[in-house]
Amino acid sequence: MVLKKKKEIQVDAFFLDGQQLEKLQTFTKSEEQNLASLLLHCAQLSNGIQQIQCIKQIMPLVKKMDQNSACDPMVKACLDILGEIYFSLGMKNPLKKVLASSLNGLSEQFMTEAVQSFVCCLREELKTTDIYLYRKVLDNLASCMEDFSLGKASIKNLFKEVLQFLQKSLLDIQEENRQNSGNCIVQTQLMHDLLVAIKVSMMLVQKLQENIQGNLWKNPDSLIWQSMSSLLKSSTNFLMDETLLQTVQTTSGLAFILFTKAMYGPPEELPSLVSDLLLGSMKHTGIPAWFVSNCGILCTEELSDSVLLFLCHGALAMLEWKKGSMGENGEKLLLDIASVLLSLSSELKESSMATSLSRILAIWTNSALDALVSCSPNLKISLNGNSDIIGKLLGYVYTHWEHPLDAVRHQTKLIFKNLLQIHRTTITGSDEKSDLFFAGLTKSLLSLEWHVKGKYASLGCLVECLGTENILQLDRTIPVQILDVMNDQSLAPYASDLLETMFVNHKVHFTSSFQERTWIDQWHDTWVSPLLLILCEGNHDQTTYVIDYYLPKLLKCSPDSLSYMIKILQASADANLGSRSTRGALGALMACLRTARAHGHLELSNIMSSGLVSSECVKQGLVHQHNQVCIDALGLLCETHRSTEIVSMEEMQLIQFSITYNLNSQSPSVRQQMCSLLRKLFCRIQESSQVLYKLEQKKTKQELLEDSTKWDPVGILQQYKVFMSSVCDRLFEALFPGSSHATRFSTLTILGSIAEIFSVQKGQTQVFQLTQEINSTRVQTLIQCFASTFEEVKVLAFELLIKLRDVAFNLQDSENLELLFQAAMDLSTSTKPYDCVTASYLLNFLVHHEELQRICLGKWVEHNFQIEEDQSTSTVEKNTLAVIKLLLANVEEEIFQAKKSLLQAAASFPMYGRVHCITGALQQLPLNNLTLITEWKQMVARLILMSYKLSGVVSPVVQSSSPEGLIPMESDSGVETADQLQMILHEIQPKDTNDYFIQAKILKEYCKVEPEKLVDHKPTENICTEIRGKERQTCDVTAQMVLVCCWRSMKEISLLLGTLCKLLPSQAASESSDGLITVEQVNNIGDYFKHHLLQSRHRGAFELAYAGFVQLTEILSRCNSESLRRMPEQWLCHVLGEIKSCDPSSKLCATRRSAGIPFYIQALLASEPKKGKADLLKMTMKELISLAAPLNESSSIIPQVHALNILRALFRDTRLGENIMPYVADGVQAAILGFMSPVWAVRNSSTLLFSALITRIFGVKRGKDENSKKNRMTGREFFSRFPSLYPFLLKELEIVANALDSETEELKLHPSLFLLLLILGKLYPSPMDGTYSALSMAPFVPFIIRCGHSPVYRSRDMSGRALVPFVMVNEVPQTVLSLLKGLPDCTSPCIRQNAIHGTLLQVFHLLQSYLESKQRINSDFQEGLSDIVTCVGTKLWLAKRPNPCLVTRAAYIDVLVMLSTRLGKFQRPGTQLFGFWEEMNTIISGSELMTGILYSSAVPGLTQYLQSITKLVISVLSVTAGLGIQSSSSPFAEKIVKPSLSVVSLLHCEFHEVRLLVLEAVLLWLKQINSKQITEKERGVLCLLADLEDTLLTIALKEKNLQCFCKVLEILYNMDLRSVLPKTECSIKMDPNELLSWSLNVVDISNSTEIQSIALKFASKLVVHLLQNHQQISEEVLKKWVQLIVCSCGDEQQTEMLLSAAEVLKSITSFFLINEKLILGLSDTLAMWKCVVLLLQNEDLVVRDAAAEVIQMAQSQRKNSKGTEFAFRIVNAPMALDLAFGILCELLQLWGEIRAGIPILLEWLLGDNELKRDVETSALEEDDYLFDKGEVNFWAEKLTNVKQLSKHLLQLISMTHLTSADQVELHQLSRTVLEQAQLVAHLLRMLPPTPEFSKTVEFTRLAIQNERISICLKILHSLKSDDICKNKNLEK
Repeated sequence: MVLKKKKEIQVDAFFLDGQQLEKLQTFTKSEEQNLASLLLHCAQLSNGIQQIQCIKQIMPLVKKMDQNSACDPMVKACLDILGEIYFSLGMKNPLKKVLASSLNGLSEQFMTEAVQSFVCCLREELKTTDIYLYRKVLDNLASCMEDFSLGKASIKNLFKEVLQFLQKSLLDIQEENRQNSGNCIVQTQLMHDLLVAIKVSMMLVQKLQENIQGNLWKNPDSLIWQSMSSLLKSSTNFLMDETLLQTVQTTSGLAFILFTKAMYGPPEELPSLVSDLLLGSMKHTGIPAWFVSNCGILCTEELSDSVLLFLCHGALAMLEWKKGSMGENGEKLLLDIASVLLSLSSELKESSMATSLSRILAIWTNSALDALVSCSPNLKISLNGNSDIIGKLLGYVYTHWEHPLDAVRHQTKLIFKNLLQIHRTTITGSDEKSDLFFAGLTKSLLSLEWHVKGKYASLGCLVECLGTENILQLDRTIPVQILDVMNDQSLAPYASDLLETMFVNHKVHFTSSFQERTWIDQWHDTWVSPLLLILCEGNHDQTTYVIDYYLPKLLKCSPDSLSYMIKILQASADANLGSRSTRGALGALMACLRTARAHGHLELSNIMSSGLVSSECVKQGLVHQHNQVCIDALGLLCETHRSTEIVSMEEMQLIQFSITYNLNSQSPSVRQQMCSLLRKLFCRIQESSQVLYKLEQKKTKQELLEDSTKWDPVGILQQYKVFMSSVCDRLFEALFPGSSHATRFSTLTILGSIAEIFSVQKGQTQVFQLTQEINSTRVQTLIQCFASTFEEVKVLAFELLIKLRDVAFNLQDSENLELLFQAAMDLSTSTKPYDCVTASYLLNFLVHHEELQRICLGKWVEHNFQIEEDQSTSTVEKNTLAVIKLLLANVEEEIFQAKKSLLQAAASFPMYGRVHCITGALQQLPLNNLTLITEWKQMVARLILMSYKLSGVVSPVVQSSSPEGLIPMESDSGVETADQLQMILHEIQPKDTNDYFIQAKILKEYCKVEPEKLVDHKPTENICTEIRGKERQTCDVTAQMVLVCCWRSMKEISLLLGTLCKLLPSQAASESSDGLITVEQVNNIGDYFKHHLLQSRHRGAFELAYAGFVQLTEILSRCNSESLRRMPEQWLCHVLGEIKSCDPSSKLCATRRSAGIPFYIQALLASEPKKGKADLLKMTMKELISLAAPLNESSSIIPQVHALNILRALFRDTRLGENIMPYVADGVQAAILGFMSPVWAVRNSSTLLFSALITRIFGVKRGKDENSKKNRMTGREFFSRFPSLYPFLLKELEIVANALDSETEELKLHPSLFLLLLILGKLYPSPMDGTYSALSMAPFVPFIIRCGHSPVYRSRDMSGRALVPFVMVNEVPQTVLSLLKGLPDCTSPCIRQNAIHGTLLQVFHLLQSYLESKQRINSDFQEGLSDIVTCVGTKLWLAKRPNPCLVTRAAYIDVLVMLSTRLGKFQRPGTQLFGFWEEMNTIISGSELMTGILYSSAVPGLTQYLQSITKLVISVLSVTAGLGIQSSSSPFAEKIVKPSLSVVSLLHCEFHEVRLLVLEAVLLWLKQINSKQITEKERGVLCLLADLEDTLLTIALKEKNLQCFCKVLEILYNMDLRSVLPKTECSIKMDPNELLSWSLNVVDISNSTEIQSIALKFASKLVVHLLQNHQQISEEVLKKWVQLIVCSCGDEQQTEMLLSAAEVLKSITSFFLINEKLILGLSDTLAMWKCVVLLLQNEDLVVRDAAAEVIQMAQSQRKNSKGTEFAFRIVNAPMALDLAFGILCELLQLWGEIRAGIPILLEWLLGDNELKRDVETSALEEDDYLFDKGEVNFWAEKLTNVKQLSKHLLQLISMTHLTSADQVELHQLSRTVLEQAQLVAHLLRMLPPTPEFSKTVEFTRLAIQNERISICLKILHSLKSDDICKNKNLEK
């Protein structure tokens, strides 16, 4: 269900002048209607749509007229007027089209007269001489030629005149454009006029060809010939003129070919002329003189790339390619065009040109298809799939299919599709399935990785060509593979499109091949079953995208499959409910039903009534633990195909249920989806109610009674009313004190939707109005939302209050309004930065009150401020002006004070709040629609002046070198002398300008100031100064306060000035007086911004000055005034000049990444018109690239640093889009060369630039995997997009490799090695890289291999990674063998370990990519692998003792581990590998692990070596264990000797790194066994784990390393206690009870959260095990265990500990928490339950979800015991909390402990008695932290659980009888509650007026406590009254 707004069509009416009206009146006859009277009537209508109806009546009237009336002067007059009307109407006016289509029906006798009238009008039009009116004439000519016979006939009659006019218009517009050079706005208009003129000229030649056919006009003296020559010459000039818009040039290319085609003869020679032009082989002999004179420039000059491109386009579009009419010359031209276009593809990199080229290539493929229909055999050979030209075009496709521009990617798909068709056409008659080209293409496409986006569209085209079944025969898992890709949103749309193409094609194939529907099961197995599996078990992202993109397409293709899905999911829904991470069958069912209903495949009422889906099932979905299941269940209720479908009672009840538990969702996307779905529901209610009202009005009462059996409109409307009212009640209740941000956001959004959808509209009866639900308390609640710490809540509350403002103001008395106004004024001067935002919203709300000035402003403003009453002025405008005046008066006074003492201002009245409120007030005014012009002009002038004054006060701080720690100290006297102020300002002067860099400061000179003067004025960090505020009280000023006051003031000034600039009218001329702001003021504001952006040092200040400056530049670029429009260009040139000059007096900041300079330049460039030529950008980039290139002069260093910093900012700016891409290659070169600079500042800036470029080229990195292929590119694509980097990187790499190759192994590190390897490592190989690329990757390989010899470890590693993309997969074995052969033998004289290490790393990375590649199935792979294994065996000395270097030993062993793991996975290891395992065993037995480690741990590489050899042992152990349990028939199973090392011996190794690896392996094996996910082959690991318990218990007691200790505990926890406990006595001399005490002790004393959490889980498992087996545990130990669990649930605990506590509680649920017996006693069991409740209210979602599983466990246990009754089994935290209290109250009854339990639960209700302490501490902490917003509430809501607990308590009380002893206890509790009530009432009275704004935190805390107390008192009261009733009953 999509909500669409209906568009209203606007039609401008036409008007006739007095003379025309008189003429019509003379012919009008009063007694009958004639043509004149109809026209007269039509002209008198003012509505265009009515005029259309009137004009449509003309033809029927004319048809009634007789033959002779054609000569009637009335008809002549009417036709004249119709002609005049036609030519006066605008081109887009629907009236023009209606008039044309009416006149097309004129009969022949009227046609001659009509043509005369139209010719007359057209002749008048052609006399136009004003260039700016040409456009109207051109539009009229175009309209005449478009399906308008009368227009065409008129143009035919005036053909010469029209041609001459067009010739003249082209020349005139061109000249006018030249004269207006620089005036963008006028030039843009002229460009569009020129474009239209060229198009009309082409139209004329194409549509009226008969006028220029024949040879009469080909006489050079004829007028037509001269005009045509002129048009040809103009089109040639436009084609060559690079200053024109690209569209004009493109169209000129079309026109040039069209005009040449019309004038050139004979036609069969035209193709060779165009060929010669394109290939630059023009010979003047044989070319007509007229062509040379008009187009000589094309023959003589070398044509630019763009001209060639446009000529190709012209030839393809304007020549006739069908039917082979151009013969062999045409075929040659076709091939020439292709070669020219392909050569251009490597040259044209600018985005617009790249797009054009791709489009023109697509046109070429269409032309080739046309040409192939009837062509020579030679062309078929030239265009066969295996031909050179098609190969190159495929190369273009592979290079561009991932291009960043959508348009290019789209055209690439079309090109590929057409290339397949071209090949298909060339092989007609032969079998497509066996065709080698198609087979090869399919194979290479399938071998590509799925992250290549181009693969999807191309495969889609292949499917359409070859059929799905043929593709699936190659690999049946393709659908599953594609669905697996859909967890990535960037790939999901491509994947779903391919799947759709495949399954639709598959279905068509089946339906055409089989008569019966027997095929449907096979189709379901292929396309539906994998989908259902993913929906049930897939991760969140994958299921979301599959539902969004794939499911609707599948249902659209096969709606019948829905019943199949429902049947399968229903069958497993009860068993597979899902979890917090998976949807399960229930979630999948909800998703399918929702999608089906939304797309109209299903009626909800049908499936509910048929029992397919029960309402309980939907209810369970609505509170499911998986967020998306809740949303799908809600979507099922809210989304329908028809927007007027009636909402049933059942749906309404379910919606209410959903709202109760889902408002408080922490996920923003879930909140937005929920609010959007409810909005759709309300729209449905609103629209269906309108239908019901209409039905009700139409039907008689009798019919209503008869129909009421079906459905009763009145009853349904009443239900709607009640439902909406109860929803609003629920929503307003949710805005209770302390409600979370999420709840408030959801509630206010939903209320806003209700207010908008049910707003009162004319002629509509609304079923519901929100205003009727509003009372004063609710208004107060909404106003209190302004105090929220989240601005989005303020915004929503404000928007809602504005919608309800009339009601809201009526419900507020004047006293309350006055208090609110007072609060706003106080907040506007608060020192807390967020308070002024609240103030702004309050004031913006209050200005809508009509009586504001009388009620509030009276006290504040003197009477001369009052504005004279003007009826036309809106309330808002008057009030806003008054409020701004008031704020301005205040801030001016405060600035005056701040000049005396900035510190006092910062501490008592920071001025930014007032300015913020002024900006806020201005922003909500309709600035273009003000009436009090004079007052506003004065106000704007004052505001600008105030801004400058305030800036003068605060800018010294913001512009100092180190603003962050600055605090100008003041003397005690409090009055500064001018000298002292000067002293401070001098002290904070920037120290990082150009002169600082150029000459070193001499300390003595710098310290000439007398020492005593300096004492008090040092900028000091983090000191508090005590000063006296306004009321003389002392207050502390911190450096933070001063800084915040200053930079926020700068921010607000910037935003205010930016807002004021918007007042500049777009038509402003320099002397303009009608604007509220003058050009001079705008100019000054520009200078202000420039000054601050270039000199501020504080990032906050210049970033926000930038925000205002952007507003200004955008306004200037759209301005009509030449001087204003040119400002940005002048500013840009000036700043670039200043950067270049490197003047010592320059104030530009050379540190802090050039501070505001990049922002300044960004703003100026981003404001350039998007559709222009981006000349400023080009000029700036050219300058910056030249400055960034290194020159070895000291004077060029600072310009270079600035240039690098600015380039970084520009490459990061998304607004510059693809326009910046042509400069990327130059940027990369500058960054790499800058890295070699001796100056640190240059190297630093180069690094930052390089980082920005990597992101710009390869995209934003989303994941943490450094080696993921997401942010990578094929080498081919990279070098074809940045061709200049190919020679550059190759040359640099050679330099680096040469530097590393010196024989002396000294540490020579080339600075750019790292960057080069980083870029090269980002490339990856592609099977499509083919041989067509001139940019071959091969030359890089030897250099990268040589880089592996670097003495720097990281560089060697990176060279290993960088080598991978440069070696094709099929060449890997060969490369690895050559690398291995290059390793030295042990007898070699010179062994260089760095070189060995680098080579081994390269072998490792190459092998890794090879083993992961998709080629691993074929025989070549197996053969290559066995060759590698053999070769590895020849260099085994490197892994043994003879190799003294442990690092290279480890590297070699890493290669062996990888091979061992891979070979171990083969089903049947070959006999040739037998030797490999033997060798592995010799390495292990000869290693230090066997013989003892003689080294100390300080030996380089020892740890690495030990880890590698341990991994080898583990790998060989698991492989041999697996082989050992295979059948003994295996010839070498028993030959493979197990390693001489066992797991136990490894666990006793002294090195913890070894132990840790072994423990991790043991844990992995154990988890595999426990999860039953173990194959038959892997069952051998069971024998590896045998008899480990003793060793593990021993280690547990002795282990000192924390990581190992933690792993041991985890292993013990995962083991079966039945096998562990019997061994405790003999191995560690402990009985199970002592083991329990020991583990609890570990929890108690450990400092590691990880160890504490696993020890607690182990201890809890022990407790349950012992008690279940009836073994005693002392009470003391149990108490300690309970205490530890309670401590683990505290708020201050880390997430890991809380999750462990939740897991423990879940594990003990059935035994302790819900057991029929109270095993632990009441208080301990309730303490555990309280832990569950606390965890269910934790701020962390993961913890809440884990705690909800405790309730799920309890629910499923209860369901099993109770049987059939419906129970919620998997629920979210809010529902779980409600269920928890319900279960607890039931358990109290079960245990018979109601009387003992109620007081405890009442204490839970009342909360901890920390009220007094809270109040005391909050007063102390109030001003400590400037930005601290108090307790920010993200999720937990104290009153939610209070309400839920009280609901269940009240139910429990109704079944309780209390004894007198209980009464005493309750009486005591009542007294405590009453005392608290008195305290809270007292504290509330102590708060100031409007405490919700001034003391928000305290007010909320007290309000919550107040609510708790009142609920407690209510329950106590009901307990007493119940008891009295029961006693009376007993007495009776």
